[in-house]
Amino acid sequence: MQKKIPMRQCLGCREMKPKRELIRVVRSPEGSISIDTKGKASGRGAYVCHDLQCLKRAIKAKAISRAFEIEIPQEIYDRLTAEMEAQS
Repeated sequence: MQKKIPMRQCLGCREMKPKRELIRVVRSPEGSISIDTKGKASGRGAYVCHDLQCLKRAIKAKAISRAFEIEIPQEIYDRLTAEMEAQS
């Protein structure tokens, strides 16, 4: 019997993909937002493809703000973009 593969939806392209193929953006209980490389950080998570264009689409549509139910300052978006570029 095959093990069930957890699926998540990308905030940029809105496609369902296996969880391991996506990058998790997390809002910690303290309210800080960062990229969770291990997928184990505590807090509310939202997922984006490894594609920088998907992150830009999610930022433009304010999908990350809606997912976390808070207004996100521009400097956090800049930091997320820089972190994603560094991982590429």
